[in-house]
Amino acid sequence: MTDSLPDAIDVPSIRRRLAAMFYESLLLFAVIMFGFMLPHVLFRLFVPVIAPPRLLLLHLLLLLMLYCVWFWTHGGQTPALKTWKIRVVDVSGRPLRPAQAVFRYLAAWPSLLLFGVGVFWALFDSDRQFLHDRLAGSRVVLE
Repeated sequence: MTDSLPDAIDVPSIRRRLAAMFYESLLLFAVIMFGFMLPHVLFRLFVPVIAPPRLLLLHLLLLLMLYCVWFWTHGGQTPALKTWKIRVVDVSGRPLRPAQAVFRYLAAWPSLLLFGVGVFWALFDSDRQFLHDRLAGSRVVLE
């Protein structure tokens, strides 16, 4: 089995993927507002307990993971990826398995937060894939 993509699969440009990431960040802001802030405000109304910051961060990370993993395993597209006609698939072109999607999500954090090394990786990757895609055995392809 080879790691490179078949010639028939179109890979979106880095510019297109970055634009989709920017659009995704706007959508995730709304997800955070409703999935994080609203329960937090309601919880404080009924139980005046201050949640530890680590618990709030864990809640935020789990909320984002639920969003990403759900869409990646159910069609391979978040709303932003659907808009930009990009799909996340495994190396054989099938939807990601749940464990694979979770690994991709977890690998994306250091890939993005360490000065974007995972995005920069795509400039030198033979298939123009991000580092977290290479590690998770996933591919970002055009629809």
